Amino acid sequence: MKDLLEPFLYPQNLLLYGLLLACLLYRKKGLWLLWGFYYLVGNTYIANHARLWYQQGISSATAPASLYVVLGCGGSATQLPACARARIQQLTAEAAQPGPVAVLITTRYCQPYLDYLQQQLPAVVADCFDAGDNTYQEFASLAPRLAQQRQIRFITSDFHSWRVSRLIAEYQLDASIGAASSQTLRPVNCSLNCFFTVNLSNLDFYSKLTAEFSSYAVYKLGGRKLTGV
Repeated sequence: MKDLLEPFLYPQNLLLYGLLLACLLYRKKGLWLLWGFYYLVGNTYIANHARLWYQQGISSATAPASLYVVLGCGGSATQLPACARARIQQLTAEAAQPGPVAVLITTRYCQPYLDYLQQQLPAVVADCFDAGDNTYQEFASLAPRLAQQRQIRFITSDFHSWRVSRLIAEYQLDASIGAASSQTLRPVNCSLNCFFTVNLSNLDFYSKLTAEFSSYAVYKLGGRKLTGV
């Protein structure tokens, strides 16, 4: 009973019911729009379906690869970020095969990536270079190298995969995507109170989804001036 009733007392849910009460008392269209937006963005049942829809759009079955391309995600000369660890772990899970594995990494700070990769895959033939400041510059730098390559496997984060899939198609590369799982796309636990509450963790999912689509829209509309490509 506690697990069922406790979420109704969370601050974000008290705000939801406060907005609903204001809508009923004042009957203003603006208040109803605000309440509807807040509910739709925060409701876990709706967000979980949006997560499933996005995952289905980026899902790509594990396929044999002659070259794995690990897209970098920042870091420093001495530290490896969590997203990079997740991508290399995804690569390790997919490349569990006898013999050397060819890997290309795009990042400014190569050494932490290479060190961790060699810990995970001792039999690896790795190359690493700084391909640019953003995904679009990376693909512009990679395209000449990969134009004649077959069976490429891009390794990136799941919430980043949609944009990568669009660029693969744009550059007509023979490639698929291995998506490293993140907290962003993991479904939020949902019980009977799911329909009547909101969860702030869903805002992180929608913000990343919005950033993904907006970034690609800026790239298509602005091109070189805004993305450097």
